[in-house]
Amino acid sequence: MITVTDLAKAYGIQTLFRDVSFQLNPRRRYGLVGANGSGKSTFLRILSAEEEPSEGHVSVPKRLRIGVLEQDHFRFEHTPILDVTMMGHSQLWSALTEKERILEASAEHFDGDRYAEVEDLIVSHDGYSFEARSAEILEGLGIATELHRQPLSTLSGGFKLRVLLAKVLAADPGCLLLDEPTNHLDIVSIRWLEKFLADYHGCAVVISHDHRFLDNVCTHTLDVDYETVTLYTGNYTAFTSAKVAERGRKETEIARQQKKIAEHKAFADRFRAKATKARQAQSKLKQMDRIVITELPRSSRRYPNFRFRQTRPSGKEALRVEGVAKAFGDNQVLDNVDLNVRRGDRLAIIGPNGIGKSTLLKIAVGDLQADAGEIQWGHEVKTGYFAQDHRQGLTGRDATVESWLAAACSGETVGSVRSRLGKVLFSGDEVEKRLPSLSGGEAARLIFARLAVDEPNVLILDEPTNHLDLEAIEALVTGLEAYDGTLIFVSHDRWFVSRLATRIFEITASGTNDYRGTYDEYLASCGDDHLDADAAMLRVRREKRARKGAEPQTKPTTSESTRAKKMKELELRREVVTAAIDTAEGRIEEIDNAFCKPGFFEDTAEAKVRTMQQERDRLATELERLLAEWEEIEAGIEEHGK
Repeated sequence: MITVTDLAKAYGIQTLFRDVSFQLNPRRRYGLVGANGSGKSTFLRILSAEEEPSEGHVSVPKRLRIGVLEQDHFRFEHTPILDVTMMGHSQLWSALTEKERILEASAEHFDGDRYAEVEDLIVSHDGYSFEARSAEILEGLGIATELHRQPLSTLSGGFKLRVLLAKVLAADPGCLLLDEPTNHLDIVSIRWLEKFLADYHGCAVVISHDHRFLDNVCTHTLDVDYETVTLYTGNYTAFTSAKVAERGRKETEIARQQKKIAEHKAFADRFRAKATKARQAQSKLKQMDRIVITELPRSSRRYPNFRFRQTRPSGKEALRVEGVAKAFGDNQVLDNVDLNVRRGDRLAIIGPNGIGKSTLLKIAVGDLQADAGEIQWGHEVKTGYFAQDHRQGLTGRDATVESWLAAACSGETVGSVRSRLGKVLFSGDEVEKRLPSLSGGEAARLIFARLAVDEPNVLILDEPTNHLDLEAIEALVTGLEAYDGTLIFVSHDRWFVSRLATRIFEITASGTNDYRGTYDEYLASCGDDHLDADAAMLRVRREKRARKGAEPQTKPTTSESTRAKKMKELELRREVVTAAIDTAEGRIEEIDNAFCKPGFFEDTAEAKVRTMQQERDRLATELERLLAEWEEIEAGIEEHGK
């Protein structure tokens, strides 16, 4: 249990929050929400003792371990990915590494007493399954087993941050503090994380701009607004309803008090001069003085106003993609992709990270050359493109927000340009900001303002919600719902997709799936709905095997007798491998039980301890290989059984 008492934080004259008091309890998952700059990350840093509050205090039990999602991956660049993950549990990792050092030095000197202490610590933390648990977390976050022994530097920036997320999850702390954990995750990995947190036994505080993630994960909501932090019971949807209702009640009460004051004042003004009513008039004035109206603080939430329209409609066929292929070295990301987009389509392109979604958009808009195939835009098509790396469109280091947008607003007055900027929350001195100094959210809002000026009839958006807060995402959905042109977009935000898409185009390792219908209808139709984490991970594993050069996903023209023979061979091999797994697991259990016996290390010769430990390490490696082979056999049996 973490207790927050009379907490306040201010920077100079700016108050982020004050008078904050509540308890954070185990088996509760708190969504921390609020506008960008309201103090959400600051509140997390205070909880983790990285920053001091201006007033009040946070009480944390001495034995409670707090896990914080880091962002600095550079100090682990040359460390194996699996080791980085296991380092999250610093006490257990230290014990495991110390055990290795003791064994390496055992030829010259074996410290049996210290070895016994270390072994007790490892066993008490279930250390012999720690590597397997860490590997499972990495795989759940989309990092394949074959990469686990590679240095962190082999991964891209987004996947490095996934490893840092795995690091804090593997540590199994009593409290998790996660700032934007879904950034850089695809739909499958987000669902895996949701399931992980649903089973988590501790207290979790999570900042996220993903509506559906907050709804699926959170049991409570912490709202940073009105210069305080308010605790609500329920997920994000329940919180929004409760907050509106609570604000309405307060405004109604203030209106009632103001009405009563006005009535008292009117009575006093009318009868003050009359001797028969003077006492009553004076009483009304005293009643007025006793009524105290507490002014409601102003909300920190601001909603931009995104308005998109098309100058004129395009032809009936907006875009035709025929046989498009693209590879980066040995990595074939797109292969013979066909797509025909009709005017008025609202097409969501989905699939795991790295499958080629953004690549397809870049090829379509001409930012990238395809290896094969053809892109043909329709008659009278005028495109507007929001790139995933949207800053690439903000050219000119010395340009300001106002000058950059004004360059696109030919013939418009300064007042008109500033009106456009005001709609996307740039006002006052903010319009003089230099482009390089803009935050990710500010840059995104500015580009959307430019798209509104251009009035395209086809909008192409690549992860448009990445840097927006919840209010801006809701405003963007409202603006796009009112847009009467064609919409093509990539997004991992399931709420965003479900609100906008009328057609789903899924890219997988084995091909594409073009579904005409909403996202929810698509999930209901395909069965493999990205919502069951285990089913989704099984599908991803199969696709990875297909990518490694497995046979094409078409049924071979094999005779029934040949197929039956192959099935028999696989089933026999499965029996052999299963028996080997049982033997290895049994022997590992025997060794572990021996290690756990009181006095074992004092009564057993050093050479025998070394031999048993080496045997266990060899068996663990062999067991990992056998389990991988068993999985391949199961996949083969399933394939031949079709």
